[in-house]
Amino acid sequence: MAANLGLHAMKHGCAARVAARIAQRGLSLVELLVGVAIALFIAAAGSTLLAGNLRESRNLLLEARLMQDLRTATDVISRDLRRAGFWGAATQGVWSVDSTSVAANPYGAVAPGSAASDAVSFRYSRDSTENNLIDTNEQFGFRLRNRVIEMQLGAGNWQALTDAGTLDITEFSVTPTVQEIDLRGYCTQACPTGSTSCPPRQQVRSLALVVTGRSTTDTSVIRSLRSNVRLRNDAVSGACPV
Repeated sequence: MAANLGLHAMKHGCAARVAARIAQRGLSLVELLVGVAIALFIAAAGSTLLAGNLRESRNLLLEARLMQDLRTATDVISRDLRRAGFWGAATQGVWSVDSTSVAANPYGAVAPGSAASDAVSFRYSRDSTENNLIDTNEQFGFRLRNRVIEMQLGAGNWQALTDAGTLDITEFSVTPTVQEIDLRGYCTQACPTGSTSCPPRQQVRSLALVVTGRSTTDTSVIRSLRSNVRLRNDAVSGACPV
């Protein structure tokens, strides 16, 4: 009886030691490889997601910077174009029953006058006392040159408006639109037959601007802005019969 109990205890102790050794063996090689593969897959997915987010953030920053530069340039051009034709002595160009002659606005010309162009030139008065003479500092314009928009500040003085280091201007277009208004209704006398100067006409002028730019950092980032500028100083031609 005692021998059987001893044998049973010995078998039980051997089984316990074998179970302990099995439990302490850890992961097999296959299990380890599977775990490493899963970890690498998760790390790769996370890296891809992070890289995509960084790339998207970079593109958004480039687009925002490009749009800001284009908007700033367009605002400067639009604001300056609205001054085209300003004349300090504009009353001299208005017909009245008491006037003996009507003077032409020396600052009235704006180019282009009909077809679209990649340059625009205009004038406006900067005299404190109007002398009706166009000075060298009263000539202005914008043009596209070597993928940069340049602005004219006086005769022959051209300066870069956009930064070639941050964006390439691929398109700068100025398209004029002229609407003529017949003013014969303001004349007290009928116009002579065949007259080329009567009736007087008012020209309502607008310029459609298109500015397209491309980022120098990433040439795939391209944006375009459109703006319509109404010239505030209308041109008047012709006159009523005296």
